[in-house]
Amino acid sequence: MKTLIFALFFGFLSTTSGIAIAASAGVHLEPVEIDLSDKASLQRGAQTFVNYCLSCHEAAYMRYNRMGQDLGLTDTQVKENLMFASEKVGDTMTVAMQAEDAKKWFGVTPPDLSVISRARGTAWLNSYLRSFYLDDAKAMGTNNTVFKDVGMPHVLWEQQGYLDHDEESGHLSEATEGDLSSYDYDLMVADLVNFLAYIGEPSKIQRLELAKWVLLYLFILFLVVYPMKKAFWRDIH
Repeated sequence: MKTLIFALFFGFLSTTSGIAIAASAGVHLEPVEIDLSDKASLQRGAQTFVNYCLSCHEAAYMRYNRMGQDLGLTDTQVKENLMFASEKVGDTMTVAMQAEDAKKWFGVTPPDLSVISRARGTAWLNSYLRSFYLDDAKAMGTNNTVFKDVGMPHVLWEQQGYLDHDEESGHLSEATEGDLSSYDYDLMVADLVNFLAYIGEPSKIQRLELAKWVLLYLFILFLVVYPMKKAFWRDIH
């Protein structure tokens, strides 16, 4: 089993190598708050994911019904709002696009994003999604300061607008306005990264819920055991 797990993990890493290796050292990464208890944030992130990411990127280790259960959604809500690439709520989050076609169109097969937050880190994802800029030298017309020569287009350009990049200072500045303000776009990205963190380790939600009860149990146990300990050792001391 351990051999299989390692094989799957390193197989995933090999698929991401064509898309990117992290940007060169020295690139500033902007941290983002991850709160898996914020179901409203996770729901918004899931909506962004299925609308803008799932057309190319799979999350093949996540099932729609499991996601709905963790995010506080019914199967009907999941079907009506979050399922555009599948018909059965028990299906995994895969895409219809063939790997061969994706490689022909993009030059590489888009990686599965099931564990991208664990492979890259949430700060990397948060910075990457906010750092696309115009670059006429690229086939897609954009580049990225965090991931130089990225093959992925800026799929959220309508929300963010386009940015210009000053090569000397490294600063990004607004070239065209997006539908969202800078603040609202950052919130949108934060929700998406929060969702990616969730699908990277969905059992963490249950562990966090269970932890509260475990701590409560240990506190009550202490209230019972400590007086017993004092009674047992009274004569010795």
